[in-house]
Amino acid sequence: MYTSTFIFATRQLDERFYHLDKTIAAAAKGMPGYLGEEAWENPSTGLTSNVYYWASLDALQALMQHPAHLEAKAAQANWLNGYQVIIAEVLRTYGDAGFPHPAAAHEAQDGPTARAASPAP
Repeated sequence: MYTSTFIFATRQLDERFYHLDKTIAAAAKGMPGYLGEEAWENPSTGLTSNVYYWASLDALQALMQHPAHLEAKAAQANWLNGYQVIIAEVLRTYGDAGFPHPAAAHEAQDGPTARAASPAP
């Protein structure tokens, strides 16, 4: 499993931004290998973080090549005061299943031995 995390500081969002954002989200959800996403905002820093979960690096790269993503990337300076992208391979996940999470399917694939070896949170 892979994650792509997009962290950004907002400048000024407009209708074009929201349209592209919705288009990119819909494209991601329709792609083979898309596992889910979550978003976080930090009021003290003003940063927003969007995390997408992918079954493979190929699936993640397919979104990166989507025309709406390329358009948004080219225009990001119109809307953002800076951004950071983090692409990561997930080695292990674990949890108590207290809430649904995109990584839960990956956890199930690890099997009981891998989860048992994981340190407690």
